[in-house]
Amino acid sequence: MSSRATSLMHAERCPDAMINSDDVRLAVYHEGNRHGPTLVFVHGYPDTAQVWDRLVAELGVDYHCVRYDVRGAGRSDTPTRTSAYRLSCLEGDLAAVIGWACPNGERVHLIGHDWGSIQSWEAATDPAMRDRLASYTSISGPCLDHIGQNLRAQWRDNRRALARQARRSWYIAFFQIPGLAEFGWSRLMAPRWPATLARLEGQALPVAATWAEDGRAGIRLYRANMWPRLAHPRERFAVVPVHLIVARRDPFVGQGLARRALDWADSITVTELDARHWVIETHAPAVAERIRQHITALEAPDTQRRRTPHETAS
Repeated sequence: MSSRATSLMHAERCPDAMINSDDVRLAVYHEGNRHGPTLVFVHGYPDTAQVWDRLVAELGVDYHCVRYDVRGAGRSDTPTRTSAYRLSCLEGDLAAVIGWACPNGERVHLIGHDWGSIQSWEAATDPAMRDRLASYTSISGPCLDHIGQNLRAQWRDNRRALARQARRSWYIAFFQIPGLAEFGWSRLMAPRWPATLARLEGQALPVAATWAEDGRAGIRLYRANMWPRLAHPRERFAVVPVHLIVARRDPFVGQGLARRALDWADSITVTELDARHWVIETHAPAVAERIRQHITALEAPDTQRRRTPHETAS
């Protein structure tokens, strides 16, 4: 398993553009139908924009697909200050990418996975972004403020559920320890990451050539945002229609935690898939079909959107 997993690498690709966001250069890629609606994809940790390869291959026939390496990953710049990874900075990066992709002010459909989903909630709940976003699809990455609100409720009403989620998220506390976290990732976790990913998903998946460096730099995402948002959660309501894709067997994000978004969005659709965390790769056709259905429903004339508790799919 280990040798096979290590041999699976994403194909190298040069960025289509390098754009600036607050003195940070971001590597941006785009393909697909330039005449269709624009989709912007934001990847998670410790991935790069290449993690979207399979999903973009499915959606590119109908949509203009734009993705980028987030700061600290792939071919984008890697700031050294932890404060440069705050959610506000990450939202600024997304705004810069949207501005580049749609300079005439068209709205985009935003899609995030893992940390890409976590950081995209900042934009999806920001009234200033209402005119740039047509919808938001969140996959395996809840809003940190929603988690903070939920933790308070669980501490009061359901500490057993709180303990279960803490066991899933042990690595978050580990990543807060300066020096030890970087050493642990570089010496223990990074060499085993392709095999660990294969074991988590039940199949070998490709990784980016920069996974070791990206994983080390991305620790700053956790340090810059976790404790401030969990300790002092804000009330963040979605300003655009939300599509929540829940992987039933996700080892990191429990279904109950993922569905906290139901309390913070007036227009929301929930899709369940029998999958694990990297559902965007293992179940790309199914994810693409649900995204296509959601966008088609939103853009259909005279269609009244309503709150949908859940839609299940295998």
